Amino acid sequence: MKVYRYLTGKDDVNFCARVTKALNAGYELYGSPTMTFNGTDVIVGQAIMKDVADESEVPQGLKDAMNQQSSQ
Repeated sequence: MKVYRYLTGKDDVNFCARVTKALNAGYELYGSPTMTFNGTDVIVGQAIMKDVADESEVPQGLKDAMNQQSSQ
């Protein structure tokens, strides 16, 4: 099973730290980063993916959202 996340935030060291932490937790970069300007700050985004053995490794919030989608 694959787990998808999309990280967004201000283009600063804190965003880089979040991506680095995710990479060290087994996620891999997926696609190119995105960038926009909100009038004050540059906002960046990066999709990340991780292969997991089973649903027990999927974050609970994502499980809840997946269950909600399947019941619609």
